[in-house]
Amino acid sequence: MGDIESIEKLKTAKEKILKELHKVIIGQDKVIEQILISLLAGGHSLLLGVPGLAKTLIINTLSRTLSLSFQRIQFTPDLMPSDITGTEILEEERKTGKREFRFLKGPIFANMILADEINRTPPKTQAALLQAMQEFKVTAGGHTFQLEQPFFVLATRNPIEQEGTYPLPEAQLDRFMFEVVIDYPEPDEEVRIVETTTSAYVNEINSVIGRNEILELQNLVRRVPVSNSLVSDVVKLIGLTRPSDNSEKPKFIKEWVTWGASPRASQYVVLGAKAKALLDGRTTPSMSDVNSVLKPVLRHRLILNFAAEAENITTDVVIEKLIKHFI
Repeated sequence: MGDIESIEKLKTAKEKILKELHKVIIGQDKVIEQILISLLAGGHSLLLGVPGLAKTLIINTLSRTLSLSFQRIQFTPDLMPSDITGTEILEEERKTGKREFRFLKGPIFANMILADEINRTPPKTQAALLQAMQEFKVTAGGHTFQLEQPFFVLATRNPIEQEGTYPLPEAQLDRFMFEVVIDYPEPDEEVRIVETTTSAYVNEINSVIGRNEILELQNLVRRVPVSNSLVSDVVKLIGLTRPSDNSEKPKFIKEWVTWGASPRASQYVVLGAKAKALLDGRTTPSMSDVNSVLKPVLRHRLILNFAAEAENITTDVVIEKLIKHFI
């Protein structure tokens, strides 16, 4: 199948995926699109939202439409790394009486992982998940086990309760491609949610595409051509977020930002723009695609100072001003 045919197939698949998801998910189109972009780009995502906004339902339903295995890990203060990656158990063979160790795989061995409230578990356990995200493998008992591709982690954080939590260090936050914010639904959407979830009717979710097709589409994203001028613009734009550089920066960056985004942000913006273009059925990304992925890429990478906090300035406000300044 040629690349053009694959792009047409992806556009059709996106419409079918949304149709299946909307059988149980009301609204949240932007959230779903950002999750799909992250998946196609081979990245991982943070989900930020208060409890009760269907974060688990979205991911579980999406895994079923994509024919991917799904595991939900509830992160708690007593969760150990082996509870995620797996553990070795001593087994005795009944016939011979011989004893040997066997590795019992943990929930990390799935295509889609929902790491629920990742900031509730200690850094050692967080690191076990983040290592698997980075290297796509697990090491236990001197043996290395490869994780099946595609491997996609969505970690949730509760923005309300911060007591007894272990915030992710900035270096680990940087490993996530997107931070996706899930807001409250609109009143009419909430009415439909209540009507749907309080009835006896249950919708059946159908599979749209499979694991091998997703791997092909991830490779297709990498092959999408991008103009040199667009890459240069992305690098310049990300560079503007770094107040420590000697070059001229916007006044609001110097006033509100302590640390800007790393080169990994530039990479993720380009990959995200490519995936966004493909989902829309286009063969190459434009600056509008770049602007559409800037917020989820940058909002967890920009570190604001006390002056910004005192003025109730959020990272989204800074990113919006940055886009206007660059245009």
